[in-house]
Formats: sequence, structure tokens, C-alpha cells
Amino acid sequence: MSRAEQPSRRTVLAAAVAAAVTASAGPAAAVTEAPMTTDAAGPARAVPARTVDNRAWISYGDWHGGTLRGTRAVAGTRPGVVIATPAGATDYTDPHTGTTAAWEYGTWTSPAHRFAVPATEAIVSWNAHTPAGTWLQAELRADYTDGTSSPWYVMGRWAAGDQDIRRTSVDDQSDGRSTVWTDTLAIDDPPTGLRMASCRLRLTLYRRPGTKATPMVWRLGVMGSDVPDRFTVPASVPGLARELAVPRYSQEIHKGQYPEYDNGGEAWCSPTSSQMVIEYWGGRLAPERLAWVDPSYADPQVCHAARFTYDYQYAGCGNWPFNAAYAATFEDLQAVVTRLGSLGDLQTLIAAGIPAITSQSFLKEELTGAGYGTAGHLMAVVGFTAGGDVIACDPASESNEAVRRVYRRREWENIWLRTKRYNASGKVVSGTGGVCYLYFPARPSAAQRKALAAVGVRA
Repeated sequence: MSRAEQPSRRTVLAAAVAAAVTASAGPAAAVTEAPMTTDAAGPARAVPARTVDNRAWISYGDWHGGTLRGTRAVAGTRPGVVIATPAGATDYTDPHTGTTAAWEYGTWTSPAHRFAVPATEAIVSWNAHTPAGTWLQAELRADYTDGTSSPWYVMGRWAAGDQDIRRTSVDDQSDGRSTVWTDTLAIDDPPTGLRMASCRLRLTLYRRPGTKATPMVWRLGVMGSDVPDRFTVPASVPGLARELAVPRYSQEIHKGQYPEYDNGGEAWCSPTSSQMVIEYWGGRLAPERLAWVDPSYADPQVCHAARFTYDYQYAGCGNWPFNAAYAATFEDLQAVVTRLGSLGDLQTLIAAGIPAITSQSFLKEELTGAGYGTAGHLMAVVGFTAGGDVIACDPASESNEAVRRVYRRREWENIWLRTKRYNASGKVVSGTGGVCYLYFPARPSAAQRKALAAVGVRA
């Protein structure tokens, strides 16, 4: 479970939801009527209109088509962008250590991407290799539907390790129309009708002066969305019975471990879920990489995941893109942060052997069998029963053996897909609207590629 009410994406989105509920003026967002479909499973039903747009830069042509300043595109089985002759040098003072150091840098800037869905929110994610002495910064600039533009917003300063800089989100970024909250850029007042029509992304790659080391970024993506405000979602139709063999790890057995990485236990749902799915795909940590962990602790790889997903500004391990970036440090894995539109999307992925790590919030009584309530929690969806109920590896369990849970389909899909809810005090607060992490092979099978494409993810 996440840190509940700290200043972050969660509190501002809750405020935006409350404003949308009480607003008495301003145009409403357009709603596309859902088409109807029929199948052998039953009568005609509505197919939800897509409210999410994904753009990923992954090919040599993608990288070569950007603006390269001190960087170059590289070809091969995993094309990417690296530092060439640096464009310049700068000093960076790490706000979390106070250390100032000099860095050479180069930049890559994407062409403008016009969202298929004019967006109220945008999330950037990346997959990269950052050897010692290197790091990267990802930025986004939005073009609004009224013809104006935002400043360049920092969406993350990241390194796979933590010796050169402390990976961090950046607070206090706003132009009075949109604001960055940890890892999410959100329109401040959606009921006015203002949206992000398009955006550009910019990477700045850094290395210590005089070295030949360079970061390499092989996947950069942006997810824009405009999910309608909703307390409930339509019931979906079961269509799959399958369970994936995902390893099971409890976050709760780590209570009190490593206070410097948010103290284990309920704060570690995201890295614990990430580690389960990474290991499903064969990702393993060599013993020497785990040597720093107290040998008395079980499942040291979970401690490792917490350390290397930790966001020093957010003061927690729940930064969505940082988890995806961590997963992609494992050989032959790639990762994205996206939103899905239905349990049908999850069924498509599970059928292709792809689990999903989902973000949701709920009261204890809203999810039968959970035994807890949460302002934000990650778990891995690994399958569906014959009756259509959700099979999850829920790390909020007292032991590894108890991690496998079966949750009622109707309850689970509603707490995951809604954008607003009532908390225990009766206050309107936000829901995540279908946010999830997807981790999958660098070279997916044809069936996996097709399933990913069906949910809007380019592989």
C-alpha cells in the first residue's frame, strides 16, 4: 500500500475529482457513445470507447527521427539513443545529498505527438541502461487545446543505481493550468474543458566529464488519458479461465526493514509486485548483488527492489515509472506504465501469458476477502477463475503462502477502473482509473505482440 495522504499525485487528483463533482459551470468533456457488439457469450453489450493513447519510441527510425543534440541513434537488436560528442557541461546539485558535481550531457527531443485522446493526464515511462557515472532526465512539454503550451516539466531524474545521484521526482512544477504530481502531469481544472492536445518528450543523458560511459535509452513512452469521472463502471463479461505461474512474495514479512527505503511492510506493495512479475519472466539477481541485504531477512530480492525503485522526493517506492524502469534493468525485459479500459483487456493479456500489476484503492468492505482498506495499493493480476473472478498475487498478505487471492470480479473491476470514490470519512477522493504496469519480453512472441497491440501498447 502506498503512502496514503502525502502531497503527491493522489491528493491533487482527489481535489480535481471533488471539483468535478461540485462544479456548476464550464463545458463537460465529450463522451463518445460506445458501439455495441454481440458474441456467443450473451446479448449485445457496450464496448467501452478508448480513453487512453500510448506513444512509444523504440525503433532506430524513431530515435533517428528525433532532434539529436550531442547524442546519436544506434541500431541493432535493441535500438536506442546514447551520448555522442556531448553538447555541453553543467553542474547538478543533488537535493537529497547536497553534493554538487559536473556532468557532460546530450539531449534527444521527440517530434510532437498528437494525442488520439486529448488528455487530462500524462505519464512518461522509459527503459534504459545507466552504467556507473551516468544518469538521465525525462521531460515533457504539453500543447494545450487552446493553442498555448506548458513549460518543460521534469518527469523524473533517474539512474539504475544510487551512488551517482538519488533518483527523484520533482515537486512544485506548475504553470497554473497543469501540475506535475510525482509521476503524473494533470490538468488542474478538467471541467473547464482544457486538455493536452499534443506533447513532446525530451531526454537529457548525463555522464561524468572525460569518460566514455553513456546511458542508453531503448524505450521512451508517454500515456495520455481522459478517463471519464465515474464512481462505477459497467460489468464486464467473463471470457477466460487461466492462471499464470507467478512467484508469490509478501510485503508484510518485511515490516520494519530498511527505514531509509520507507520501512518495509505496507509501503512495499509496488516493488514486491514488480519483483514477482520480473521473476515470472526469468529475471534473477546474482548473489553478489544481494550481498548488501541483511542475511537474516527472507526474500532479499524484495529488499533490493525497494531500494532501487525508491524515489527520494516522494519518499516511497510507489513511483510508477521508476518501477517500470527498474523492471527493464533485467535482461530481455521491457516495461510500460499505462491504463487499461476493462477486465476484457486484462483477459487478453492473461491469455497471452502476460500478467499485469494494477493500482487500486478501496475501503475494507468494498473488496471481499482482502481484509484491509487502502488509499493506494499495487497487486499482480495473474489469472481468472472459470467463473470469471480475479486471481491476484496480493502482496498485502501475512506470508508468501497467503499471497494468492481470488477476488470477486464485479467488486475488483470497479475499484480498479473507477476514477472517484468515497473514503472512510465520506469525502470524495480519487481512484486510479485502470492504471497498471506491464512487463513483457524485449522480443515478445507473435501472440504477445498481438495482445499488447490490442490494449494499445507497441512492442
